Amino acid sequence: MLRQFAVAGVAVTAIVVVVAVGSSQQPAARPAPAAQANSKVVVYKSPTCSCCGAWIAYMRANGFTVEVHEQDDMTSIKRGSGVPEALESCHTAQVGGYAIEGHVPVGAIRRMLRERPAIAGLAVPGMVAGTPGMEIGNQHPPYEVKSFTRDGHSAVYERH
Repeated sequence: MLRQFAVAGVAVTAIVVVVAVGSSQQPAARPAPAAQANSKVVVYKSPTCSCCGAWIAYMRANGFTVEVHEQDDMTSIKRGSGVPEALESCHTAQVGGYAIEGHVPVGAIRRMLRERPAIAGLAVPGMVAGTPGMEIGNQHPPYEVKSFTRDGHSAVYERH
């Protein structure tokens, strides 16, 4: 009798593992395969900016490991990362060889890491209400995620 329960328990565990692994829908907090391979995000931010902390918490909640460096002079970090002045925001991050400027949503970052486009990075210019870390209740005004190259060109990467 005890052996039957043990065999049944192993079978149920195997079914649960197969269903969980085989499911095509992943929970939001679980990193996608591309994010797992490039999961470390290095963030440079001003010591006085609180919204950056909210974006950092958002990235951690979505499975990324985040290393934070507080900088008084962000201009040299932004220029060194190839961020065009017109696309600047409050913080600059590095992940998988790309720059992330501002409150870029995790879906756009994962897409970039998966597709590996020939760009320097992604940006949400300015301090856009409704972006990750800049939420205002249930308000979700439209905004754009821009891609940019080191020679200063930019284009719309996604619309939200």
